[in-house]
Amino acid sequence: MRLPSLKGRRLVSALLFAGAALVAGAVIGACTSDEEDQQAQATDQQQQVMQQQDQPQPRAQASGEPRGDTIQLVMDRGTLKCGVKQTQPLFGFRDDQGNVTGFDIEFCKAIAAAVLKDADAVEYVDASDASTRFELLADGQIDILIRTTTITSSRDMELDVDFAQTTFYTGQGFAVRKDSGINSTSDMANAAICVQTGTTTEQNVADHFTDIGLDYEPTGGLSQDVAAAFFEGRCDVLTADASDLASRIVVRDDADDYKILPQIISKEPLAPGVRDYDSDWKDVVNWVVHGLLRAEEIGITQANVAAMAANPPNTEVARLLGVPFGDGEVAALGFDVVDAQFIQRAIAAVGNYGEIYDREIGNAIPRDCTLNALARPLPAEAVDCGPGEGGIMYALPYR
Repeated sequence: MRLPSLKGRRLVSALLFAGAALVAGAVIGACTSDEEDQQAQATDQQQQVMQQQDQPQPRAQASGEPRGDTIQLVMDRGTLKCGVKQTQPLFGFRDDQGNVTGFDIEFCKAIAAAVLKDADAVEYVDASDASTRFELLADGQIDILIRTTTITSSRDMELDVDFAQTTFYTGQGFAVRKDSGINSTSDMANAAICVQTGTTTEQNVADHFTDIGLDYEPTGGLSQDVAAAFFEGRCDVLTADASDLASRIVVRDDADDYKILPQIISKEPLAPGVRDYDSDWKDVVNWVVHGLLRAEEIGITQANVAAMAANPPNTEVARLLGVPFGDGEVAALGFDVVDAQFIQRAIAAVGNYGEIYDREIGNAIPRDCTLNALARPLPAEAVDCGPGEGGIMYALPYR
């Protein structure tokens, strides 16, 4: 059972207190005159209002719409409002022509195709400012936040946000020049490492080098300053979130001169965020992501999904694509808010998870032997990984 947030519990307590006061007033009123009864009721009502005003109130959506019915709001509007980053190549970036592209953008399209039957029915709301991204969601200015956002306990409990399935596993990584001879942190003894000052990144790297017993030379500063120092050759290593490193490298003319090491020293699972207490909407978002993953696992692609739907080879494919197998019936699986073909439309719009990854990220962040690889890849795509390496991406059973 999911407990309400602290704000919600305070509000419930206030209402229970006020309710108890009204009951007490009614008992007293039975023994008084009508005038006294009216006065007692007025006093009780005033106390109730005062109690409610003293408690923190849930943040209302700017749209004025009730919480918990996002999917109906999206359908009635005919457009998905997707909060995305527009400044980070590979994940969410707006070009000079106004086109917004990237890994996160593809999931916006997939959800729009699943719910609205149109992958282009998306309004991309700029959520590049990390300090206001959750306010956009809580205030109803966006329907979903898909913007390189890490799941954390404090965000989950305090910001009226509920996280869906992880779409990308990342963490603090390291970038080096390919000709540096550095292949892991164990090769960085006495290296000059550029790291943003005053961040958890700085603390993470200090803890890591203490743990492995190596000295290093930290070069601190603002994010853009330490990146400039690295590319100008004033330090040997740049450490930051791996997706951030890739975004900085991919736009450079000399991008091929650099590499991001596969080693990660912190957990940063990135996932779509929806508003709390909106189960139907979160369910659809979750199963679109799982559907794209399962499609990769069993070989359904953007190119063959129509043929698979027309002639499914087995019951699982038929169920995932929302079509009957043989003389059987379509398995709706309780998704009353969307039709049975919602995952099929998502795959047709953007391809499976692996196709999205290859198209939008590709070799800028190698997938093999990382957490983002399939936990159980197709035999033809299996790669021998070292100890402690390998993917954890897998779909939950759609049945």
